[in-house]
Amino acid sequence: MSEHIPPGYGGAAYKVLTVRTSEDTRAQLEVLAQLNERSVTEETRIALEHWVDKSKSDPAVLRRAEQVRAEIEREAETKRNAIAAVLGSKPSTKASPRPTKQASQDA
Repeated sequence: MSEHIPPGYGGAAYKVLTVRTSEDTRAQLEVLAQLNERSVTEETRIALEHWVDKSKSDPAVLRRAEQVRAEIEREAETKRNAIAAVLGSKPSTKASPRPTKQASQDA
């Protein structure tokens, strides 16, 4: 089944996202879409992209991202060592990442 790609999407891979919202918000979104001569889908996509871009510079989000990255690295190291043990090879000697001083203070 081929999916129609709207203009401005550049042929990039897109996934469908269903969003539940109040009737009032939906009505306002429809009016804004009409005023901007865009579809409700396009208005929603633009708003979501703006929110993602804004969140990328939010200090709280960035701190949490560093914490999550450190957790992922610790879990990966544990799994690498477990696989090494199962295979009978030498475990990794790479030091586990520690949270930064700032991330520790914020936790």
